[in-house]
Amino acid sequence: MNADTAGAAVAAASGGPLDLRRVMAALPHRYPMLLVDRVEEIVPDQRIVAIKAVTINEGFFQGHFPGRPVMPGVLIVEALAQAAGVLAVESLGLAGTGKLVYFMSIDEAKFRMPVEPGILLRLEVEFVQKRAKVCKFAGRALIDGQLAAEARFMAMIADQPDA
Repeated sequence: MNADTAGAAVAAASGGPLDLRRVMAALPHRYPMLLVDRVEEIVPDQRIVAIKAVTINEGFFQGHFPGRPVMPGVLIVEALAQAAGVLAVESLGLAGTGKLVYFMSIDEAKFRMPVEPGILLRLEVEFVQKRAKVCKFAGRALIDGQLAAEARFMAMIADQPDA
């Protein structure tokens, strides 16, 4: 465990926020696929509240849709899954181990309102079931307290593939 992952584990254990550097220590994702900018609250083994700052500079807005930019629903669900990944890594003590959290399934995804540039997307995810290798989650994405999207999903904890 390096200093970054050790710091993330301490902050996670205390329930405190994680900045972008600590989020990046927990997730393998990098720009342009990193969709969690910070963690506001984490309660290991229970829930996480993370933030995605949605800006006009996001590459997908160039084509989705010109003149009426809307964040694709699949990326909203991916942001929820990444927040769940941070929760799983921190809850299961996997920071710095090289283990990855792989999406397995998405159920009951619903999109209630468009996510447009200039907002802070609040990502709330909680464990539904937690096992050593497979976890189930329920997530909600909110804009100013209003539900924008929700989904239930499952992820698998696995080793990185050999290069």
